[in-house]
Amino acid sequence: MTDGADTAAPDCGTVLERLHAHYGPLHWWPAETAFEVMVGAVLTQNTAWSNVERALAALREADALTPAGMAALEPEELAERIRPSGYYNVKAGRLRHLLAFLERTGGIEALSALETGPLREALLEVKGIGPETADDIVLYAFHRPVFVVDAYTRRLFERLGRPHARDGYETLRASVEAELGTDTVAFNELHALIVEHGKQRCRPRPLCDGCPLGDRCYGVVTG
Repeated sequence: MTDGADTAAPDCGTVLERLHAHYGPLHWWPAETAFEVMVGAVLTQNTAWSNVERALAALREADALTPAGMAALEPEELAERIRPSGYYNVKAGRLRHLLAFLERTGGIEALSALETGPLREALLEVKGIGPETADDIVLYAFHRPVFVVDAYTRRLFERLGRPHARDGYETLRASVEAELGTDTVAFNELHALIVEHGKQRCRPRPLCDGCPLGDRCYGVVTG
């Protein structure tokens, strides 16, 4: 950790390079289909991924990780299947809204034909899908070059002294996208690596010894 007096904030390419060297490629999102990514993006709201995995396994057991299979479940069974993810009644409702959206828009194949901007805007119209969930879907289900902003991102960027770390979602997202351009693989790995780093080291009480970004870090930021 440095006092930051003479240290410029690292650009996103440097952050990606160092985290990749430290953790290796992560190949996110862990899913077999675009629909499974979409479901996982809803289920991971306000919970740990380990809980999402349990919910996805229960859906898979019921052959409900396709739009038709999920639509065939009674609302009560859907909620019970995703119980491990927490807020299961709320999330069951959100998944129902997602199913209705897919039916209304012609499904994943039709959505794939949209440009990135209209695709993102359409997802944001779905009840229960906010910017972070929408960008998870756009990046990992549709493989578009967008950046996902989450709490791990804000914590790391603030400690690194990067601009816009405390700004609104769209401002921070746009600043990263301006740096990385159209490299979808870079966006994929950067977000996954930031999450991994946030879990392993850059915690609210960080583990700084051996941190791959320690020499560019301003230290623990409070408030």
